[in-house]
Amino acid sequence: MASQSMEIVAKALEQQVLQSARIVEEQLDAKLDKLERLDEDDLERLKERRLETLKKAQKQKQEWMSKGHGEYREIPSEKDFFAEVKESKNVVCHFYRDSTFRCRILDKHLAIVAKKHLETKFIKLNVEKAPFLTERLRIKVLPTLALVKDGKTKDFVVGFTDLGNTDEFPTEVLEWRLGCSDIINYSGNLLGPPAIGQKQGSKFTKVEKKTIRGKGYDSDSESDED
Repeated sequence: MASQSMEIVAKALEQQVLQSARIVEEQLDAKLDKLERLDEDDLERLKERRLETLKKAQKQKQEWMSKGHGEYREIPSEKDFFAEVKESKNVVCHFYRDSTFRCRILDKHLAIVAKKHLETKFIKLNVEKAPFLTERLRIKVLPTLALVKDGKTKDFVVGFTDLGNTDEFPTEVLEWRLGCSDIINYSGNLLGPPAIGQKQGSKFTKVEKKTIRGKGYDSDSESDED
């Protein structure tokens, strides 16, 4: 009789243990299932945010391109200059002259950078067609880049002094110089120019704003830039 009672108790305990184990297992499965659902929801939300970001970026790109970003182009007059800088936050304007060889060198590099940096508008203006503007900005040395942010001229790149004092500077150096003035979104190191394609002996001056005083236009190889 006692033996039977012990067996009954043992079976009862075994059933309780099994029941408890099933309850714990079910609770654990429920928690895991909930965590899995939460992860899926999180991933879905991340996907939605990513998609929204991509949509905004595409919309911004289309807006920039509608305003002439993404290409390097010439504007016909100084009147157009004011309209161009008014509608875009970041503008690089190359003041050039047909007879200045270094202006043609700069053209090639600007065409490359313009395609890469859609956030900035790149234009060129013949100084012979913009006497008021060149006088107002006190541009004397050619080529000169006027860097315009929020409608205001923030900085100038005058000649090739900031580009290594060589006609054979790489496009990456121009990109770096523009990045130093925060006129493009530059992802490289701003502390110094990139070494890509630099010839030995290239010399860089301290990057600072330049204002050229005086009348007339000189090529940077024929005049004192300081």
